[in-house]
Amino acid sequence: MIISLDTLSLVQKQHWLQHAIAPRPIAFASTIDASGNVNLSPFSFFNLFSYNPPIVIFSPSRRGRDASTKHTLQNVLEVPEVVINICDFDMVQQMSLASCEFPKGTDEFIKAGFTRQDASLIKPPMVKEAKVKLECRVNEIKSLGETGGAGQLVIAEVLCMHVDERILNDEGTMIDQTRLHHVARLGGDWYCKVTSDNLFKVPKPNTQLGIGVDALPGSILNSHILTGNDLGQLANVHEMPVIDPAYEDEVLKNIIQYYSISPEEMEKEIHRHAKNLLGKNKVQEAWQVLLAC
Repeated sequence: MIISLDTLSLVQKQHWLQHAIAPRPIAFASTIDASGNVNLSPFSFFNLFSYNPPIVIFSPSRRGRDASTKHTLQNVLEVPEVVINICDFDMVQQMSLASCEFPKGTDEFIKAGFTRQDASLIKPPMVKEAKVKLECRVNEIKSLGETGGAGQLVIAEVLCMHVDERILNDEGTMIDQTRLHHVARLGGDWYCKVTSDNLFKVPKPNTQLGIGVDALPGSILNSHILTGNDLGQLANVHEMPVIDPAYEDEVLKNIIQYYSISPEEMEKEIHRHAKNLLGKNKVQEAWQVLLAC
């Protein structure tokens, strides 16, 4: 299916893009205008774009119905400062409530039941309940257009972070990813929650290059059992493995013994066993199994 965006209505464009480009982290932005009125609103067009200098960007896009700008954008044009409070599962319902389009001058801290906390370097207050807060200075605002749905990029430099010690690792030196249950936006009313149950690690090549999928033996590359993810894991080693005579594997022994009269079936079973090992991130073991073919 090919979708030409220029043939779609504004609502349809929003639907297709926001359902496809997800999950998106949420910038729960607190701002203040020149008169001292505070605004608190979430934006899922948000991410980290540089860490030296530390730059984040979020976009309070123009409203689709009339192309009007949002109070957050109006505020940062008057007072170029913002606190980005990172949303987690413990505050997602209140955060959603704060997204209501209350009249200008309404205090969403009160409406959504959040507690104001003074920032240390800037004027807008922080959300006390947020476990991570970023105090930011707005460096630039770049408009992408004046029509409904047009992004208004707020490019902000992070001046300091406030981090709840309860989400740090045991050494107290870094955020423990399993203790901060991030919430992210998908399409429509859908969100997702990051927990230890759905976290996984993917080793990434740093100083040593992976051999690449194109270097895999044909029997592995053309396997009907191993997936693209499996091939990616196998190809991330920095040199082609060789058979380790000391490697022992009872499952492999049984496969070879049982399927010795049928090399084709034996290869399939070996690939299934290797796939199971890869699922447990046992890449070296999977290679030893595959080298037995």
